[in-house]
Amino acid sequence: METLLGIGIGIGLSAACGFRVFVPLLIINLASLSGHLQLSPGFAWMSSYYCTVALATATIVEVLAYYLPWLDQLLDLIASPAAIIAGIMATASMITDITPFLKWTLALIAGGGAAATVQGLTVATRMKSTFLTAGTANWFISSLELIGSIITAILAIIAPLLCIVLITLLSILVIWKAGHFFLGRIKIK
Repeated sequence: METLLGIGIGIGLSAACGFRVFVPLLIINLASLSGHLQLSPGFAWMSSYYCTVALATATIVEVLAYYLPWLDQLLDLIASPAAIIAGIMATASMITDITPFLKWTLALIAGGGAAATVQGLTVATRMKSTFLTAGTANWFISSLELIGSIITAILAIIAPLLCIVLITLLSILVIWKAGHFFLGRIKIK
């Protein structure tokens, strides 16, 4: 049961990495320092005070950079692969008591997949906002992403099952919207 709980927490934290790369990692660090999270062996470095300083600095820089017009689009190029890597790390850091092969397979597929899904949604939303408002509404999108990252990461730790359900519903919504978008573009003669 503890392993399933760890997987759930990891997937939720990975999804939060799709909104912001460093916010969930900082929350993992703070939760492990306060004793609310037990990290997998090999991830003890994530509960050090040096890591707190590094992640807090990276979080501040990332959050502020997303509020600079047009820099947010450039950051998405870097943040997309970084979010997937952070999602893999977040899931792997939560999974204990299973073989390394299964652990890393779950981290790659579930953690990386959750982060990629949410990151793809944020990139598409920002691109649409940039196209429709010439970037003037991107600060609002950035604020929602920051709030989403914080809430998702905290929810993953406090109520992982609820977090997984919400992530699943978000994924279904994205797939449904994408399906309607692409099917609406196909003209059958």
